[in-house]
Amino acid sequence: MVEARSNRPRTSHSYTNKARPLKRDITGTEFLSRPRHRVPFRQPARTRLGQIPPGRNIPTLSEKSSGVSNSTQLSILPYRAPNNDFLRGFVLISQSWELRAVGDSGQGVDILKSEARREAMVGRAAIRYHEVFRSKIGTWGLQIPAAGGGVAVVVPSGSEDRLSQALEKVGTPYLVVEQSGRFDMIEPSTDPAEAGRATAFLPAIVPEKLGDAAFREAHGIRFAYLSGAMANGIGSVEIAQAMGSAGMLGIFGAAGLPPRKVEAAIDRLESSLGRGGPYGFNLIHSPNDARLEAEVVELYLRRGVRLVEASAYLDLTLPVVRYRVAGIRRDESGRVITPNRVIAKVSRVEVASKFLTPPPEKYLRELVASGDITTEQAGWASSIPMADDLTAEADSGGHTDNQALVVLLPTMLALRDRLQRQYQFAEAPRVGAAGGISTPWSAASAFAMGASYLVVGSVNQSCVESGTSDSVRKLLSQAQQADITMAPAADMFEMGVKVQVLKRGTMFAMRAARLHELYRTVDSIDRISVADRSTLEKTVFKAPLETIWDQTRSYFLERDPSQVARAERDPKHLMALVFRWYLGQSSHWANAGDPGRLVDFQVWCGPSMAAFNEWVRGSFLERPEERRVVTVGRNILYHAAVLTRARILAAQGVPIPPGIPNLAPLPLAEIERRAVL
Repeated sequence: MVEARSNRPRTSHSYTNKARPLKRDITGTEFLSRPRHRVPFRQPARTRLGQIPPGRNIPTLSEKSSGVSNSTQLSILPYRAPNNDFLRGFVLISQSWELRAVGDSGQGVDILKSEARREAMVGRAAIRYHEVFRSKIGTWGLQIPAAGGGVAVVVPSGSEDRLSQALEKVGTPYLVVEQSGRFDMIEPSTDPAEAGRATAFLPAIVPEKLGDAAFREAHGIRFAYLSGAMANGIGSVEIAQAMGSAGMLGIFGAAGLPPRKVEAAIDRLESSLGRGGPYGFNLIHSPNDARLEAEVVELYLRRGVRLVEASAYLDLTLPVVRYRVAGIRRDESGRVITPNRVIAKVSRVEVASKFLTPPPEKYLRELVASGDITTEQAGWASSIPMADDLTAEADSGGHTDNQALVVLLPTMLALRDRLQRQYQFAEAPRVGAAGGISTPWSAASAFAMGASYLVVGSVNQSCVESGTSDSVRKLLSQAQQADITMAPAADMFEMGVKVQVLKRGTMFAMRAARLHELYRTVDSIDRISVADRSTLEKTVFKAPLETIWDQTRSYFLERDPSQVARAERDPKHLMALVFRWYLGQSSHWANAGDPGRLVDFQVWCGPSMAAFNEWVRGSFLERPEERRVVTVGRNILYHAAVLTRARILAAQGVPIPPGIPNLAPLPLAEIERRAVL
């Protein structure tokens, strides 16, 4: 390569290329040989790349290159490597190009001589080498004009910034025009002659328009964005209040709580958001406690709760059907009205099919027989689906089948379309996406696949409003991709059902798995070996198993005495209840932040948590104390809109340089400023 040997400008220089190794190229990489030809050039002055001030006269470009202004910044590439592989490690440049030094005068240019210096310049207003070499002609502001018989690479100052700023102003449409191999952005109100040269259109896409307008209208919200129910009140009143106040939808995590605590949450949300406001409550399938599910439905009907998120269902039950059809009627136009809305969260086709079809006849007959509905109402119920909305729950925290969203969501959409053709409902159920939604990329891809709305869970658990402890929030904020695992579920322990949990900083998953292994292989507590029993009592339960059974017995005598009666008849069921004590208490220890039980914390968490942590690394949202559900949600939606606009341009053949758009999290005020229509 050529190096300047002094600070004085030199008028000319030449060398003869011979088949011998070069010392180093500008990245510090050695070339094997030089091409066998003579290359004349003019040695540039030693000025660091990027230091040419705007407006500085550069005769080579301003006078001899078409369409390049005096504010253009310049880099000269003084030689070509063998086989046209310019600077080993970069993308191959066309065989027809000759990259030589500019044959005329060039000012304010320096050749970067080391990888460290090259990397130090990336992101500056000057040329980014790797982008230029990959992009060739036709990138944003890039030209390779002839000048004095040579070739120079030119990047007008701020060209990439103009593209980035246009993408970020999501409420403003733009036309993209191309001239002399160079793209630029203009607003549609520009001179019609300019608009006539447009090669692409960038529409306005504000976060409020993402997803299904019918979903937003049905639930009275501004954004098609929902905070999913997280059991034991982790999906807290504070989350539901914050979401509802910001035009989003929050679901209170009622699962695992006694009805009195659920009713207290109803009181608080009615007081802050109004009866029937933008919030909902969880209704979880409880195969081991059917009475509790029925009691919760009775509470919801009595208190006028108009929206539930039905989750973890393996099949429909009488209580969920009763909730759906209670109060069903026809309006003056003859349209069937169901005052109670159901958002069903599912991960299996066979379960989804039940929520996308009318309520089962057997349950309708039971409800008619019990006087809960009339025969006429049962007839109307045959014309509605069980759910207004169906959430395709992919790889998520808690109950999950670990399915990929890119597979599950299209499957559920196709199923919905097929069943809608069969039943011809007046309003087809909408399909949303959950599981893995935690970044602009996942949000934009879900909307692109046809999701009507998004459901976020794990990420909101790490926010300050969640009903868990600071200790858990800190653990979640540190989670990485390998920190997630599966463990036995407390509510379906005997069935072998598992939930996805955090394994970072806790031994819960390992200890719960050992309990389930003992349950499968031993018939009763008395059959557990002396060594195993000693380990369980010292490290897991921290008390004699008889003491744990006494506590468990007292709990079920108050909540469900039939469980105690069964346990006294069946030693294996007694053992299951004792083991479930640990699984149930572990989530309460986590929510309370019990320091003595840190290694036993059960923290429901999906892999989306790790993706979120990686996205916000280095930003204000990296700190758990800065994470708020609305700030997180608005950032995900806003940047999903930005990313969607970038993909629209790319689909029209407009090249998008690496690093654009910038998806770094922003304060709420800045998002509001950028997202105005």
